[in-house]
Amino acid sequence: MNKIPVGISSCLLGQAVRYDGGHKLDSYIAGTLAEYFDFKPFCPEVAIGMGTPRPTIQLVKINGEISCLGVKNPDVDVTAQLRDYAHQQKAVHDDLCGYILKKDSPSCGMERVKVYTNGQPQKIGTGIYANEMMRNNPLLPVEEEGRLGDPRLRENFIQRVYVLHRWKQLLAEGLTASRLTRFHARHKLIVMSHDNYVELGQLLASVSKTNLEEVANTYISQLMKALKKVASRKNHVNVLQHIQGYLKKELDADNKAELCELIERYRQGEIPLIVPLTLLKHHFRKNPDPYIEDSYYMSPYPQELRLINEL
Repeated sequence: MNKIPVGISSCLLGQAVRYDGGHKLDSYIAGTLAEYFDFKPFCPEVAIGMGTPRPTIQLVKINGEISCLGVKNPDVDVTAQLRDYAHQQKAVHDDLCGYILKKDSPSCGMERVKVYTNGQPQKIGTGIYANEMMRNNPLLPVEEEGRLGDPRLRENFIQRVYVLHRWKQLLAEGLTASRLTRFHARHKLIVMSHDNYVELGQLLASVSKTNLEEVANTYISQLMKALKKVASRKNHVNVLQHIQGYLKKELDADNKAELCELIERYRQGEIPLIVPLTLLKHHFRKNPDPYIEDSYYMSPYPQELRLINEL
C-alpha cells in the first residue's frame, strides 16, 4: 500500500526541535497514523535559522497588525521570515493530502494561539507559518494534534485526507467528465452525512468539454468545504436509512426490523455507527448492489484505523 503524503510539525514525530531542545512525540501519530501516512516533517523556526534550543517567541498585536516577536527581546521579529518559508515550501505543500500542526505554537498553531496586546493574552491567533501555509493551500485538510483526541474531529480529518488523495489520483489518471461524475457518485453518501449534496449535483449537471476544468475546480473546492463540516448523527441516520432502501425487496420482515432497531439505537446514542454499518455490510454481501458496492461511505478508509468505533 502506498502511504499518503501528509505534512506535520517535526516535534510531533519526536524530533528534538522545540525551543527548549525537546520534542512532543505523539504516539498515535507516530504509531497508528504512520502506518498509513508518509509524514513530511517541517519546523519553520529551525528552518529560518533560529536554532535549538532558542529564545521563545510570541504573537503580538500592535496597531492592528499581528507580528511574531521575541518574548525577552521584542526587537527580534521573525514574522516575514516565517511567511517567506511558507511560500518557499509551497511546491512541496502542493503534493500533500493533509497537514497536522502543533497546537499553541506562534509559528505552527492552527487556531486559538495566544496573541498579546499590551501584555494581555487572548486566544485568537493563528501561527504565522501555519496561516500562510493554509492560505496557499485552501483545499488541504489541516488539523492540530490536540484536536485529534476528539473521535469526531479525528475521523473528519482522516476522511478528508483520503478524499483529497483520491481526487489527486483522479487528476493523475486524467480528468474527464465521466470520471468526475463517477467520483461524485462514489462520494455522494459521504457528502450526505456532512452537508447538502444537491448543490454539487447541480454543478456537475452543467459539465461539458468546454468547462470541464472550471467545473472540476469549483467542485473540489465546494466538496472539501462541505466535508470540513463534521458529520452529524442525524445526517448519518438519514444516510443509513437511504442505504436501507436498497434492501427493501431483499430483506424479510425480521431482518428489516432488526436493521431499523439498530439504526434507531444509533440515533439515540446507545451504540456506535459501526454496529448498523456492520449489519448493512453483511446484508449487501448476500445481496450485492453495484451503486452501494462502488460507494465509499461504508469503507472510506482502511477499517484497521477503527475510526467509526467511537462515533
